[in-house]
Amino acid sequence: MRHFITRQSITRQLITRWIASLQFITILPLGRPQPFDAKGIITCFPLAGLGIGLILAGADSLFSFLWPAGVAAVLDVALLALITGALHLDGLADMADGLYGRRDRETALSIMKDSRVGAMGLVTVVLLLMTKTAAIAGAEQHRFLALVIIPAYARSAMMAGIFFLPYARGNEGTGSSFFETPLRFTDFGFFLIPLILSLFLGWPGILLNMVFVGLIAALIWFYSKKLGGITGDLLGAMAEIVETALFLVVCVGASG
Repeated sequence: MRHFITRQSITRQLITRWIASLQFITILPLGRPQPFDAKGIITCFPLAGLGIGLILAGADSLFSFLWPAGVAAVLDVALLALITGALHLDGLADMADGLYGRRDRETALSIMKDSRVGAMGLVTVVLLLMTKTAAIAGAEQHRFLALVIIPAYARSAMMAGIFFLPYARGNEGTGSSFFETPLRFTDFGFFLIPLILSLFLGWPGILLNMVFVGLIAALIWFYSKKLGGITGDLLGAMAEIVETALFLVVCVGASG
């Protein structure tokens, strides 16, 4: 009996953390706000990404039934932006404005904190959205599965950023609480779900994982070189860049 109660408690805690994670990175109406648990939210990022992916893949099936692939892809990208409240896109714009050129660390951080979007940020967001749309439109084989798991990979990328880099704003930024308790390798357990599912993509799944690792390493190196750490904006930018790159990988697989 005690064992049953313990398992029930663990399941309830997992669901609570999953909902809290979704509430943090989406605008989905999921009831009353869950208690804030920074580490719990982070460790459930892959599950939150899978939730986003399931919504996206289901909607894409309807869009593709009603309209041509190009129209469906535009609606898919619009839905992703709507679900996330364009939170990650805002981070991408701030990253482009702050880290473009040879600005010093303090200037870059100050620019990224500014709510206004500059020319470089706007251009970067537009180009990324165009690329993501074209990539989704070109994805044919295993399209449903790709749309499910790639958002999970993108949110898992944010976990990697938190794991490998310190918070660049110290104790001043609003995201500092997510860096208070260091992550361990065991905290990446839920990432095994999209990782295993990617094997059903065939060789594009292998390429997808190679690109994922390489891109994460490159972004971590870039952030470390520029700021010696990471911010919430850079985490959002990481999610958008990884998501778009992996959709491109699936597109290459479909054309082969």
